[in-house]
Amino acid sequence: MARVAVGMSGGTDSSVAAALLKAQGHEVIGVTMTTWGGEPSPAGETRHGCYGPGEAEDVEDARRVAGIVGIPFHAFDLTTEYRSEVLDYFREEYSVGRTPNPCVRCNRRIKFGTLLRKVRESGIECDYFATGHYARVEYDDGRGRYLLRKAGDSRKDQSYFLCALTQEQLGRSLFPIGEYTKAQVRHMASEFGLGVEDRLESQDFFDGDVSFLLGTGAQPGPILSRSGDVLGQHRGIPFYTIGQRKGLGVAAREPMYVTSIDPDRNAIVVGALDEVYDDTLVASELNWIAVEGLSESIEAKARIRYSHKEAEAVISPLDADRVHVKFRERQMAITPGQAVVFYEDDSVIGGGTIEGAA
Repeated sequence: MARVAVGMSGGTDSSVAAALLKAQGHEVIGVTMTTWGGEPSPAGETRHGCYGPGEAEDVEDARRVAGIVGIPFHAFDLTTEYRSEVLDYFREEYSVGRTPNPCVRCNRRIKFGTLLRKVRESGIECDYFATGHYARVEYDDGRGRYLLRKAGDSRKDQSYFLCALTQEQLGRSLFPIGEYTKAQVRHMASEFGLGVEDRLESQDFFDGDVSFLLGTGAQPGPILSRSGDVLGQHRGIPFYTIGQRKGLGVAAREPMYVTSIDPDRNAIVVGALDEVYDDTLVASELNWIAVEGLSESIEAKARIRYSHKEAEAVISPLDADRVHVKFRERQMAITPGQAVVFYEDDSVIGGGTIEGAA
């Protein structure tokens, strides 16, 4: 049996992960991180996200569950690291017209990085780090690599958000609920007596209006047609993303969508739905999982955002840290800053950050 630190959020999934590992005979330690810096947030209640004003309540829920499971529990303050690695990145990306994916960055740098380092620096030794993610990891002897695979329940699969994990991180990671459906996990929460089986789904990052995180530096500017005609005014480029239709305030005969963002001119460019589609992209900041790297073109399926259906594509290396992706069919809203993840069957080949359409 192993000594396992479990990242606990107070929610159903991570609570069951801890209880399962304990039931399997492992020595389990519950850990969590605090990241909320007390920023003024919009009034009104929201469902709990992994970053938000409800953090203190979540920590106490995790502590309570750890007591039920019968494991020690420790909370680590990562407010400073989270601000520099996630929040500053989030704001900077939006300020230059990109739409960031803070969850992908947080998983690699904070949850599976800084948190585990802080755990060990505190004197807590562990063989593995476990979370309540819906994904699976296994070692492939033939490739000599750890593989990240989709969850048993495709509807809950979170492998997309884990695409930036390194081989070292995957090698020490456990995903105890990766084989189960959400219904099964809720049932196990009840069977273990954890009291979290009816808890609402936790949200990634902040659930609600994130405009308070973008600061006050956003400047209004023109909304332009593709030909350069001024159609209206926007309230600041951080509040817009490629493919956006709502909230543009532009009068037109047909629905208009954001087709590009021009930070140099502080402009939003809009067009018809057909103009939002493209069949190529370039990605950088690559992380390869199933392979060491890419030396020639491969056929795979690519997902350009979490809610996007995987699409057949050819991925071709441009240099050591960039690839060109050519889709068989045009895709809607290829968005700079978002993660693109490549799959072979149920395994993640690798992923990167979308630079833009090629």
